[in-house]
Amino acid sequence: MEINLGKLAFDVDFHPSDNLVATGLINGDLHLYRYSPDSVPVRQLEVHAHTESCRASRFINGGRVLLTGSPDCSILATDVETGSTITRIDNAHEAAVNRLINLTESTVASGDDEGCIKVWDTRERSCCNSFDAHEDYISDMTFASDAMKLLTTSGDGTLSVCNLRRNTVQTRSEFSEDELLSVVLMKNGRKVVCGSQTGIILLYSWGCFKDCSDRFTDLSSNSIDAMLKLDEDRIITGSENGIINLVGILPNRVIQPIAEHSEYPVECLAFSHDRKFLGSIAHDQMLKLWDLDSILQDTKNTQTNETGPIDSDDEEMELDNDPSKLSRGNKRKNANNGQAPGGGNNFFADL
Repeated sequence: MEINLGKLAFDVDFHPSDNLVATGLINGDLHLYRYSPDSVPVRQLEVHAHTESCRASRFINGGRVLLTGSPDCSILATDVETGSTITRIDNAHEAAVNRLINLTESTVASGDDEGCIKVWDTRERSCCNSFDAHEDYISDMTFASDAMKLLTTSGDGTLSVCNLRRNTVQTRSEFSEDELLSVVLMKNGRKVVCGSQTGIILLYSWGCFKDCSDRFTDLSSNSIDAMLKLDEDRIITGSENGIINLVGILPNRVIQPIAEHSEYPVECLAFSHDRKFLGSIAHDQMLKLWDLDSILQDTKNTQTNETGPIDSDDEEMELDNDPSKLSRGNKRKNANNGQAPGGGNNFFADL
């Protein structure tokens, strides 16, 4: 299924239990579509959410609310049923809001263009934590719920670990050679996988974040702007050449391309709530919904391009370790990147 959005989209997110998918567009609009395997997707909502581009969108509160962030430094909560504004904070960050992620049932995190991360408590209706984790834009975030640690990548070329129990940036990796754009947890939490601007995949062992333990170069020369964990051994990557690949991790190999957006850079990937569909957006202004079983059915017997060494590191996740071309960020910054002063923390007042 394909949806012509008419504008460049920066983010895509699926409802946690219903056949709804949301996108944030370059003109500040938020679109919500209902999809079905047997019919053409229908637009349910079109909301002009922000005065500048809508860079981030996430369903929260069980799918009843859509949260969006923007270079206008605001975060908006929109009612999914009616499209009405629930609440807005105009100075959520002092720089452009670039990323949003769900943490727990009552907390979300936001990341901005200056490397600041804020954690918001929807019950207390305020910002409960703030971390100056990076020196450049936050490109991606993932949450290790058992350890209560938020892992973030940045345009400054580092991976950071924010300890939410201790309210501190626990550790930060050494600078890599280029921007880190995407991050996922693999191998039952034992490995952290990062995609980079040059297409190199960096692997970090849990608890040993200073330097990567492995590098995989078969996708190099094309930036890895988006990654999704399919299972503990495989990820799906989206690159600037428009190709969506299935990639094996330890052993490292490109299994095969599974989808594409012609030659248009892939911006974001997401799974539907039942994992029947893979959603992808790219610079062709299209939202594509791929039947996941269909695009994966031919992968079992595919010859691998290259197999790397198998990592024998059996270190388990520890719950509380002590601390001992145009880039993707610039593409987003060039899209109506406005700045606004502030730093107010009153949010979710009516959620």
